[in-house]
Amino acid sequence: MRPFLLLSIRAEEAAAVDEHDGFRRATGLGDADLHRVQLTENELGRLELDDWSGILLGGGAFNASDPESAKSAAQRRIEAELRTLLDEVVARDFPFLGACYGIGVLGTHQRGIVDRRYPEPVGPLSISLTDAGMADPLFAGVPREFAAYGGHKEALAGLPDQAVLLAESAACPVQAFRVGRNVYATQFHPELDLAGICTRIEVYRHAGYFEPDQAEVLKARAAEVDVTHPVTLLRNFVTTHAR
Repeated sequence: MRPFLLLSIRAEEAAAVDEHDGFRRATGLGDADLHRVQLTENELGRLELDDWSGILLGGGAFNASDPESAKSAAQRRIEAELRTLLDEVVARDFPFLGACYGIGVLGTHQRGIVDRRYPEPVGPLSISLTDAGMADPLFAGVPREFAAYGGHKEALAGLPDQAVLLAESAACPVQAFRVGRNVYATQFHPELDLAGICTRIEVYRHAGYFEPDQAEVLKARAAEVDVTHPVTLLRNFVTTHAR
């Protein structure tokens, strides 16, 4: 099998390692089958898509909707690399799944509206599938209503014209969408389990997602909800696209 590629934008080592572990657990892939590129440390360069079964893009502290003048040199470089990659991914309808920051990057690339109108607090979210989501192979085996972990400052406020809405929540109108047949993005984090979100809460305690003194409260709230269905998306992605 050709490996899958995980692109990470996390500069914080604890979060980057935990993200990789979370994607490995959720997909069921071993080290040799899920290769990670740390974009904050390494340039992406020219990817040969035929070397891979599919591409995963994780989240992080970047916001795609921030003014260019407010972005670091690393963020501007990474987003330029991702735009070039998505040009080819979308043109070829190559298997791609971006989580959280990934919805901002793909949404912006596809000329959707990404802004800060629909933030959600860090913790468990209640996600609803649309009819299109219920029929989509990525969500096979997932109930129409399910819990997921997330938390974000920006979101997709306007769906790209060519995109298909797959999931939504009460506070955020676009929780998942698809372009073509194989290019996906989710606002929630399908790779996160309870241990993973507790790690994120610690790492990003001072990143402006919540008041630092609320960290333990958020961990307790996260533990109150059974989050089991989102990993099914990643298993389906791997099963469908492994080659």
